[in-house]
Amino acid sequence: MSFNSGSPSPIQPLSLGNVVSAGLRLYRSHLKSYLSLSAIAYLWVLVPVYGWAKCAATLSLISRLAFGELVNQPETVEGGRRFINSRVWQFLVMTLLMFLISIGLTIVLIIPFSVLFGVIIGFTAVSSASGTTPSPTIILLVALLTLLAIPLFLIALMWVQARFFVVEVPLAVEDNVDGTSTISRSWDLTKGHVWRIIGILFVGYLITLPIQLPFSILSIIIQGILQRLAQENSAYTFLSSVCSLVLTLLSATLVVPFWQAIKAVVYYDLRSRREGLGLKLRDYEV
Repeated sequence: MSFNSGSPSPIQPLSLGNVVSAGLRLYRSHLKSYLSLSAIAYLWVLVPVYGWAKCAATLSLISRLAFGELVNQPETVEGGRRFINSRVWQFLVMTLLMFLISIGLTIVLIIPFSVLFGVIIGFTAVSSASGTTPSPTIILLVALLTLLAIPLFLIALMWVQARFFVVEVPLAVEDNVDGTSTISRSWDLTKGHVWRIIGILFVGYLITLPIQLPFSILSIIIQGILQRLAQENSAYTFLSSVCSLVLTLLSATLVVPFWQAIKAVVYYDLRSRREGLGLKLRDYEV
């Protein structure tokens, strides 16, 4: 495989289409190895603490391998794994810190929207209790606020996701980075590029939706059947949970390698433009 024709200069920002297509090509051309790593990673999820660290590290290995392909310095899986394994506990630190940060930011985002919906619900309850009908203007205003609040909340969540989109990649690629500094590294690299990353996220979600949708539909069908059977035998409740977990992990195994490849491309692009990576993007001929 070779990367060359039509490639943007490292100084130029890659377009949204270039990022997504490069991620797709990486995913497709290394499908077997990426899926194997993804399956191994999600098997580690079942092992508390150390398994979670191994899961994060193994998924990050996909991004490391993809980045090596992009900069024309391909690496074997075993070679990349040796580097990643030396930082397993740093990946656990990163995962725990990101979990705490996510909780904190989610609370910060939820509070204003909760207040808004609380006011709307309170207003509706007072109107119902008093037996008065709100004016059409008030009803329209409440409806508009509700319709506006939902997309704003989703955009805010995607903005946060964009700032931490490549959080594990520096830890998987760079030398002098640990589980704490990789978070600030992602924050610095994505500064000024949030909306473009949000666009990439949106397109990526559209691409992966057809893969995830059948698993979701199958899960709903199985859950419905097993829940009915659980009324006669409680053992089916446990089976329902197991089936749901298995389908979720299978779906993630197929989709996450694509996202890890996208992260590698975005990381390459950000470093190229902010730091002059000085390496030419390869173009896959699959």
